Amino acid sequence: MQKDEKLNITKEKLLDATFTLMEEADDPLAVTSRQIAERAGTKPSMINYCFGSRENLIYQTFQKQYMGFLNEKEVAKVIASDLPPKDVLKKLHFAVTKCLVDNPKFTKAITPFVLFNRDLSQESFSYAYVKKHYAGRKTDKECKLIAYEMSSMMQLIVCRKDDIKKDFGIDLNKEKELRKYIDMRIDLLLGE
Repeated sequence: MQKDEKLNITKEKLLDATFTLMEEADDPLAVTSRQIAERAGTKPSMINYCFGSRENLIYQTFQKQYMGFLNEKEVAKVIASDLPPKDVLKKLHFAVTKCLVDNPKFTKAITPFVLFNRDLSQESFSYAYVKKHYAGRKTDKECKLIAYEMSSMMQLIVCRKDDIKKDFGIDLNKEKELRKYIDMRIDLLLGE
């Protein structure tokens, strides 16, 4: 077996072990590198070798699950639609935020990593739609910043969903209220 093939197998074992442990954990922040490596049948040092950090492994595990979620037919139809960019953003952000709401353990574990370590030079999925919405009225950098603010704020809101419900009466666990909230946020960031 080739070295690359062994490495890919190890990566998949680490991703699978992380997913299982995150699902089983009462507190996702308590899942350790040692637990992940033990479940994957490898050394803890392989986490850093393969993913750079435990946090990135957890993020990549969520991405693997999340990308499967976003490949659903409904989301593909939204992306392929002729809807105005703002409407596409509303529908996509609803899908992403619903995924975050439905996976609170992963959301809690990945949000600090994403907010503080995400490479801001990389374009987010929102950027192309923000740019299309403004059609030259904003610079590329302004569009990237708006897209970043859009996704970052959504992640923070999901992490504080219990407080949002208590203090503002918005229950993000209810699809209708979540959709209304997403629409309001997109309208605020892009203008009505």
